[in-house]
Amino acid sequence: MTNISFPKFIQSLSHSFIPVIDSNFSKEQYTFIDLSIDNKKLEVVDVSSSKAFEEYVSTYLALNEAKVAYGGYNETRGIYNRSEHFNQQNPETERNIHLGLDVWCDAETSVLVPLAGTVHSFQNNKNFGDYGPTIILKHVVQDVIFYTLYGHLTVKSIENLEIGKRFEIGDVLATLGDASVNGDYAPHLHFQIIKDLQGNIGDYPGVSNKRDLAHYLENCPDPNLLLKI
Repeated sequence: MTNISFPKFIQSLSHSFIPVIDSNFSKEQYTFIDLSIDNKKLEVVDVSSSKAFEEYVSTYLALNEAKVAYGGYNETRGIYNRSEHFNQQNPETERNIHLGLDVWCDAETSVLVPLAGTVHSFQNNKNFGDYGPTIILKHVVQDVIFYTLYGHLTVKSIENLEIGKRFEIGDVLATLGDASVNGDYAPHLHFQIIKDLQGNIGDYPGVSNKRDLAHYLENCPDPNLLLKI
């Protein structure tokens, strides 16, 4: 990777669509969803309610004749205001800019491995609005070490997991949790690519503030460079 940037390296690892959830969903069944502060339709949705938000996503999928919604990288959102885990009074330090790719679909949907790797760490991040059960995989490709994070899973997904366990491309890694375990969100996968974990175990920031955004965008490139949805 000596002659190219990390984002370009990630982009070079795939040439077509790679599913990160149930492979029965074709690329044509995905639709982009805007959950940013610029989406005026969210102003009438009670985003503090996971049930109301799930209904919004379900209706959006039906209107777009799709099965899966995706998006969110480098997206400034208002949906984190409900949680003290993210919300602070200073606009420069309030964490509301999303660093991963969200894939919205039903709870219990299978989560697939897009690149071969081993389990680096896992834990249940139980803060309100947090990831819930989370798995981080370590990848070594062309002597480059990097990581992928999978958040909002079922508790069962991490119950019998072992550090160092290897997964190949397309293997089922986990299943998606519902609001009772996933941080109180509509069911979805938070998928994030991370160059340097900076000592984190089973967790890594998935949302940034304005002050630290440049650092995080450099360390966490757009996951769709790899997935090509």
